Amino acid sequence: MGTGKRGLLAAAVAVVCAVTVLGAPGVAFASPRPAPAIPTTPSTPTAGARAPALPSTATADKNLEAVRAKLEALYHDAAVATDAYNAAEEAAQKQSAEIVELAKKIVAGQEKLAELKDRAGAAARAQYRTGGLPDEARLMLSDDPSEFLDGAGRARQGQRATKGLISQLTRTQQDLEQYSKDASAQWAKLETGRKTKAAAQKKIEKQISEAEKLESRLEKKEKARLEELERQAAQTAQTAWLDTGILHEIDSSASAQGKAAVQFATAQIGKPYVWGAEGPDSFDCSGLTSEAWKSAGRAIPRTSQEQWKQLPHVPVEEMRPGDLIIYFGDASHVAMYVGDGSIVHAPRPGRTVTLAGAGSMPILGVVRPDA
Repeated sequence: MGTGKRGLLAAAVAVVCAVTVLGAPGVAFASPRPAPAIPTTPSTPTAGARAPALPSTATADKNLEAVRAKLEALYHDAAVATDAYNAAEEAAQKQSAEIVELAKKIVAGQEKLAELKDRAGAAARAQYRTGGLPDEARLMLSDDPSEFLDGAGRARQGQRATKGLISQLTRTQQDLEQYSKDASAQWAKLETGRKTKAAAQKKIEKQISEAEKLESRLEKKEKARLEELERQAAQTAQTAWLDTGILHEIDSSASAQGKAAVQFATAQIGKPYVWGAEGPDSFDCSGLTSEAWKSAGRAIPRTSQEQWKQLPHVPVEEMRPGDLIIYFGDASHVAMYVGDGSIVHAPRPGRTVTLAGAGSMPILGVVRPDA
């Protein structure tokens, strides 16, 4: 068998098998069989010899479809892990801020405790200077009973002040103990989050690495055809979505903040997707949407899953430009609706921020940041 298109296809199929693209039960592709040997002589060509038949375009596309499906699965898993990474990062930032605030409270509490101890010490020294005698003895020894009574009144006030001082000391010490416990708890959460981030990062890098290896072993023409198949799949899904007549129902105008968010998002078109990125030079899917709405004056959750959980839901037929469309059953992808059945989004590694059809992926639902 010669080394032409047939050899390239065999290599592509071998790669697919190597990364378990054909791991689903009942799915398998056999390597092309070599043609039977045809006896020849050095001087006489074989009569009726035929070149091995090349695989049809349909067969090649079928194999590339398997590659496309595997790539889609790998990048989807990477997107899920990216959401986990971003969530851990967001939590870590909040926990770090809380630790800083607790540290400030601990410092302030220690300063207050030192002041209270000084005051308590001064009161103790004053009592010592009076000899610490009981009131009855001091009355008997006093030359001027009225002066003593005045002093006794002041002493009672001092006793009440001392009791108040002791109460403040006790409360301050209790507060410091609680601040310390809270800080320890936040440190523990921070450490847990660090491990979560590390695990998510490892998974992201593994999935992306597998996808890149798979793509790198395809020939230039196969890569071009793969991209075409991706576009066709997206177009088919978009056409099916539009055929439902959904655009006849969507006629809402964007809010002022929605327009500002769309303006920001579309200005990022052409910038690369980088997982965990939130600008200014690169974005992941939720990094783009969260930064777009932040620029419009509305802070929203960082991840697509939290955007789905926390933001108000609206029916698809009522969505307006600026709303966020959440995709897939696990809310692992998000895009911004820009009108006329289109979205702007950061698709996946190896792609850039771009416009696409709103129905090109399975829609989970729509959320509205400024509802």
